[in-house]
Amino acid sequence: MIKVCSLFSGSSGNCIFVSYNDTAILIDAGVSGRRIEAALADIGESFDKIAGIFITHEHSDHISGAGILSRRHNVPIYANADTWNAMRPLLGKLKTEHIRYIEPGESATAGDITVKPFPIPHDAVCPVGYNIFVNGKKLTIATDIGHMDKELLTNLEKSEMILLESNHDVEMLKTGRYPWHLKQRILGEKGHLCNDIAGKVVAYLAKNGTKKFLLGHLSKENNFPELAYQTVCNALMEMQINPKKDIYLEVALRDKASNVMYI
Repeated sequence: MIKVCSLFSGSSGNCIFVSYNDTAILIDAGVSGRRIEAALADIGESFDKIAGIFITHEHSDHISGAGILSRRHNVPIYANADTWNAMRPLLGKLKTEHIRYIEPGESATAGDITVKPFPIPHDAVCPVGYNIFVNGKKLTIATDIGHMDKELLTNLEKSEMILLESNHDVEMLKTGRYPWHLKQRILGEKGHLCNDIAGKVVAYLAKNGTKKFLLGHLSKENNFPELAYQTVCNALMEMQINPKKDIYLEVALRDKASNVMYI
């Protein structure tokens, strides 16, 4: 079976584990190497199975542990050329063979796991989400999304499981303590996805067959897990979908691994 777990999710660091048979990958490595190693041990895994680290974009909460993990465990890092140009000075010295390029629309295969990036709207040089194909099934990781459009939705459709951003509650953000320029950034076309839009997207995808959802990248200041969860539940119930029976819905926390999902 496919094993999926969000080890960390949020503005303080992101890392998602996916495995099948004897191969595993990480999507992002945005906390220290030691914390990622400890989180893997907590779910009964080790770095021995990790065949690659796939980076979504160059922001520190997605790359801060990648360089040390690559050096310590002799593991390649995958990203597109623009992201490599932006993040390479931040990762430290890497072996040439560990610098792997994968552009949006291309794919890379590690063992039985195939990974294909797709563009997302965010304020980075060339940010991507990832479709992961394993044993005829599709999983999707899509966070740091400024807005939802038809092309992006197409990349999410027909997934067995999706980790989708549910970053903030709009009213909490507007009335919160962030400076105006930061509020504008988060609310902008290349910022982050709010709970309400996440709810509509989850309801649409659930109506069209996706059964497992993780809500990720929650803001510490402008959201809380219960609010994100309930907002999405409300959207599901409006579509006559029972979030307790018809699908699996969980919030990925910032400093704690999610439940392990088997697909």
